[in-house]
Amino acid sequence: MKLNAELIRRYDCHGPRYTSYPTAVQFHTGFNEQHYRRIALLSNSARPRPLSIYVHVPFCARPCFYCGCNKIITRNPAHAEQYLQRLHREIELQGTLFERRRSVRQLHFGGGTPTYLTPPQMAALFEQLGRQFNIDHSGQREFSIEIDPRTLDEQTLPALAALGFNRLSLGVQDFDARVQRAVNRIQSVAQIERCVTQARSLGYRSMSFDLIYGLPLQTLESFGKTLDTVVQMRPDRIAAYGYAHMPRLFKAQRAIRAEQLPDADTRLQLLALTVERLTDAGYVYIGMDHFALPDDDLAVAMRDGSLHRNFQGYSTHGDCDLVGLGISAIGAVGNSYSQNHKHLSAYYQALDAGRLPVERGIALSIDDEMRREIIQRLMCNGTLSMRDIESRYALEFGDYFGPELSALDALANDGLVTRDDEFIRITQSGRALLRTVAMVFDAHLRRSATMQYSKVI
Repeated sequence: MKLNAELIRRYDCHGPRYTSYPTAVQFHTGFNEQHYRRIALLSNSARPRPLSIYVHVPFCARPCFYCGCNKIITRNPAHAEQYLQRLHREIELQGTLFERRRSVRQLHFGGGTPTYLTPPQMAALFEQLGRQFNIDHSGQREFSIEIDPRTLDEQTLPALAALGFNRLSLGVQDFDARVQRAVNRIQSVAQIERCVTQARSLGYRSMSFDLIYGLPLQTLESFGKTLDTVVQMRPDRIAAYGYAHMPRLFKAQRAIRAEQLPDADTRLQLLALTVERLTDAGYVYIGMDHFALPDDDLAVAMRDGSLHRNFQGYSTHGDCDLVGLGISAIGAVGNSYSQNHKHLSAYYQALDAGRLPVERGIALSIDDEMRREIIQRLMCNGTLSMRDIESRYALEFGDYFGPELSALDALANDGLVTRDDEFIRITQSGRALLRTVAMVFDAHLRRSATMQYSKVI
């Protein structure tokens, strides 16, 4: 698959990634713990949804200069113990809000570096989750964890498998030694290969590699070699993110020399190379920056219409309410989003006082819910039935979304979408610019500055 470079240059603006709608920029402190508790309790309806849990482990032993995640750099194990005491308390408080009949089908540990925790610490955390929630241990579960291969020893992956983890996400980024030194993320091909080999021998169901294009000193030749090596290892999923250089927001990025970053044309060529190389190797282009092998659950979900988008990117199990645990974690329960405190002191203070550490959030209006559904369908399924939206929300699509359809016609003229009386469809050219298409239906974007978001490409 080849990208249309001219179109991408034309539409490469700043915009949200739409891991939620409304996006986190719209969250506000007027939504507090009481609002969250009320919505969570109401979600235990006659037909309650199953649960998905996200656990944030913020600690890293050393900084990766490109990283924009909420993290804490420390090698003092006491910091993790203090954090885990509060995290156990938060799990207990959250567990009282959800009925035991609601099984946890999906679980994701992110960071930071989740493997910063020792196997005993991880086992104790799982035990607490099991006490407070109905953890699904069937073959249908999806329990995933982000892995820093540099932190592993021979016992790490067996210990995680014994707890029930069946999916791994490996931070690879780039195999070129010069690039690795420039971003302070030095790891060998052999380290990744050992991890992959051991994981497969232990029966892990799926492995995902994270790559980043647009890093300092990257060239088409060097990144092409990285892609070739990745394809040989054959991970089930690949996420190839564009590096967003925002040193004003992320202190670690100030260590990156801006003059070493690829220019806009080179970034575009790196993306085009990635899409072409991976699709030629048999990966399905899910959209934006995600790829999957044809038999992976992600590709299957795309084909059967059950693909979902959340704060971890593209995902399955879109039928779940999401409970966020840990500092800065975001949840999506009922018709709301909520986010925990981003700073340890405030997070600890709330839990020490017996309160949930909810800092902000938003309760969705009917308009928000409708636009979220439209954006989800376009970004996940590539198709939207306007008649279906009319039926579900009792409106005339053309009347309600007149300005949006006019804006969409301009995208149709450029070949990003097609539209008839019933359907809006994303074209192959539009798959790389899904964020641009979604922005058409974002009512909040008209009232906020777009420069606070990363570039689409």
